[in-house]
Amino acid sequence: MGGWHGGDSMIAPGHWIRHPGRPDWGLGQVQSVLRERVTVNFQHAGKVLINTAVVLLEPADPAAGRSPAAAPGEVPPRP
Repeated sequence: MGGWHGGDSMIAPGHWIRHPGRPDWGLGQVQSVLRERVTVNFQHAGKVLINTAVVLLEPADPAAGRSPAAAPGEVPPRP
């Protein structure tokens, strides 16, 4: 599967991603994008600022990672 680097116009707020080096963080929803700086709200790590010049974010399928308790467009609650 492909990924997104900084400055890539394909990544935008609302997109669902995974951090390949931190699978324990779970599914994340992009909150903001400013060039290579991407703020993501992860299931198990909360809001994290990621430098996509360093980390290649992986697109994710929210239906595969969303708990039944989460409404569409929301990150599932932390356990």
